[in-house]
Amino acid sequence: MTSTLPTTRRPNAGQQDAALQRIGRLREQVQEALDRVLPASNVKPQVVHEGMRYCVLSEGKRFRPLLCLGSCEAVGGLARTALPVACAIELIHTYSLVHDDLPAMDNADERRGQASCHRKFGEGNAILVGDALLTLGFELLGRNGIPNALAVIRTISRACGTSGLIGGQVLDLQAISQPSSATERVLREIAEWKTAALITASVVAGVLVGGGSTAEVKRLERYGQFVGVAFQLIDDLHDGEGIVRVVGREQVRSDAQQLMTQAVGILEPFGKRAAILHQLATWLSTTI
Repeated sequence: MTSTLPTTRRPNAGQQDAALQRIGRLREQVQEALDRVLPASNVKPQVVHEGMRYCVLSEGKRFRPLLCLGSCEAVGGLARTALPVACAIELIHTYSLVHDDLPAMDNADERRGQASCHRKFGEGNAILVGDALLTLGFELLGRNGIPNALAVIRTISRACGTSGLIGGQVLDLQAISQPSSATERVLREIAEWKTAALITASVVAGVLVGGGSTAEVKRLERYGQFVGVAFQLIDDLHDGEGIVRVVGREQVRSDAQQLMTQAVGILEPFGKRAAILHQLATWLSTTI
């Protein structure tokens, strides 16, 4: 998905305008924090550190970190409290992209408008860049001062494991090598595991850091699941790949719209506190 998140002010747009400005500020904070936590490119081993900065600090939507910060605010927490977790999520997400682009996976030449990591730094170094980003992400999660840190680590770990991102990647590889296995059920499972799992974890992690109740965790977890699956369906819609080839564009578009309607409805009890989550869902809906 190549559409960028709107962050510029639009006149006479009321609460939506305020949310857009807030998203812009939060995105800048995430970018600045990522710049701080990443090793300097002149520190040994330079090639890996340069690769980490190249991949992370390139133009990205920061959708998952923003979901984390927005969900923290939705339950009454302060976004800055969740900033280390938001950064960790972006590092982990970028690791998944670096490895996903490798010749043994999707063999992609470009990512975020620039040469993919293995094209720029070589395949071996790209593997190590991905490993280093994943490791640094969990180092951030283990630092002192993060509320409910163990629950946050468990949530993100599960989303990255064999019942989440890695499991979804396995299914994706099987679907590529054995096209006859790429049924609608399998492709929807790929959407749920490979994409929606980490998006959902981003939301839940923010709720946990913000001190949300069990009921709030469950409610916003559903928001994350709806948004996460819709995100992948919309990506397939833009690329003309995946589930679009099985059920057709109109069905995928209808499914995505229904998921986004459900996601927005879930936010109603949170009122103005969920302005960021509401705006992120609104943006995603406009890309359908």
